[in-house]
Amino acid sequence: MEIVTSIADARKARKAGAGAWGLVPTMGYLHAGHLSLVERARAENEWVAVSIFVNPTQFGPNEDYASYPRDLERDLALLHEAGVDLVWTPTPEEQYPPGYQTYVEVEGVTRRLEGAARPGHFRGVATIVAKLFNVLQPDRAYFGQKDAQQVVVIRRMTRDLDFPVEIVVCSTLREPDGLAMSSRNVYLTPEQRAAAPVLYGALSAAAAAWAAGERDGEALRVVMQSILDAEPSARTEYISAADPDTLEELNGPAERALISLAVRIGRARLIDNILLGAPSWHRGYGWNASKD
Repeated sequence: MEIVTSIADARKARKAGAGAWGLVPTMGYLHAGHLSLVERARAENEWVAVSIFVNPTQFGPNEDYASYPRDLERDLALLHEAGVDLVWTPTPEEQYPPGYQTYVEVEGVTRRLEGAARPGHFRGVATIVAKLFNVLQPDRAYFGQKDAQQVVVIRRMTRDLDFPVEIVVCSTLREPDGLAMSSRNVYLTPEQRAAAPVLYGALSAAAAAWAAGERDGEALRVVMQSILDAEPSARTEYISAADPDTLEELNGPAERALISLAVRIGRARLIDNILLGAPSWHRGYGWNASKD
């Protein structure tokens, strides 16, 4: 496994490997969800690259950039065991040198949900992913369904800017009690961790209502809110039942829905989602076909 920090060395390593490359972009502090992306990339490409970079431009001024969990030594050991070929660990100064002033803005789909709650977040996400694509030139890039809106944004950017990259979306990995795996779960105290599965409980209740025939977006939101209201430690930021393509909130009956939520429990801000009324990997807006 080759480990590089500079853009020049990353490009050199990429060019040395003939054949298809899969890229897994991460901010490190890896868990089983990240490693499932690596496993998928390993199965579908001759070469696998992983980036580890806590991207400052996607954090707001009062967010957790400074305290975001980091453990590079552990991450590298996990990636070596997973058979990764190239790991790129750039510094903020390498990615954003003095005088840097170019950013990528995706409009429309960034204005709602996470985009409304975290102004500027997707500007940072789109910019760093575009830079990763430019430097590493992957054939495929792998993202998790947990960050559903991010997938929509990256798919839109990839299409609009003509990047020759296939966006592959993989299932959300969950703990046995349903909590979506996330690096930020480390913020939870034992008591808060016991409460955190309420997110998946709310989504599951809405999914059950959908399975029973409920198709009204507002009714689905009410179902989710009722579950969250029963957990005193859960502070809801948003609850959504939206069109999977536009992310506009659904009012009235719908054939498909992306139900999602953002909830604070203690200092942890947790997000999760489920796609209803479509295959798990919906090609129309960025969910690729799955082998599952």
